[in-house]
Amino acid sequence: MQDDYTNHSDPVPGADAAGVRTGEGAGVRQERPRFRPEIPDHPDRRRPAYRSRRRTPADRILPILLLALLALAGVGAGIGIGYGIWGYEAPYTVDLKAVKTPDWIEQKLLRKNIFSRPDVSMREVKNIVVHYIGNPNTTADSNQRYFDSLADQDPEKGGTSSSSHFIVGLDGEIIQCIPISEISYANGPRNFDTVTIEVCHPDETGKFTDASYDALVKLTAWLCEELKLDEKDVIRHYDVNGKSCPLYFVEHEDAWKQFRKDVKAAIKAQ
Repeated sequence: MQDDYTNHSDPVPGADAAGVRTGEGAGVRQERPRFRPEIPDHPDRRRPAYRSRRRTPADRILPILLLALLALAGVGAGIGIGYGIWGYEAPYTVDLKAVKTPDWIEQKLLRKNIFSRPDVSMREVKNIVVHYIGNPNTTADSNQRYFDSLADQDPEKGGTSSSSHFIVGLDGEIIQCIPISEISYANGPRNFDTVTIEVCHPDETGKFTDASYDALVKLTAWLCEELKLDEKDVIRHYDVNGKSCPLYFVEHEDAWKQFRKDVKAAIKAQ
């Protein structure tokens, strides 16, 4: 049976039917065309071309995940740099309402009113501010009564607003007028995050008596301990808004520095 894939080539020029040369060049072997089977052009028989791998869902998700990780890394680096530049501030953890007043402080709380005890809560305390009364030779009790009397003003007509959390008297007595969980009207514009101490004094110089000074140191050290502050967080009214208060500590910087040192020693001694 004849092979279906046999080629039928044309006769060789100058040769007989058997393919033997009869003319010039006789005796020289002539190459016949090599056998090359004709393969039908069938898709299954073509040489497979390079095919790319089909994309899977994972291929689509991976770039998104990489971008998300890069974004998180950028945010983390930004936060880290920010903490390095500005410092990390821990959240305030003191429960102001839970602070218990010791028995050596007399509580004589003012009536709630818009002029001296507005009943506005404080979320945190950043500084303890020292004042002087400015009215020589008056007592802690008389100044407490003055702050309380401001409640009798007519709200529709307006009036004077003033108060303090604590008052230290000439003999070292201490009166609390407002809970430390509420604002007082003494340190504008820092009423919202400061505790105020007013101190009585015998004369115009504003210098405190020894009893007043010792009581002030004790009170300030106790507040620092309760509010998780230190002597560097104790400031003058002058440091808030430039007012010459407490007068003696403004005019005698060395006395103010010594007061802070005494507060530091009292904190350690507690």
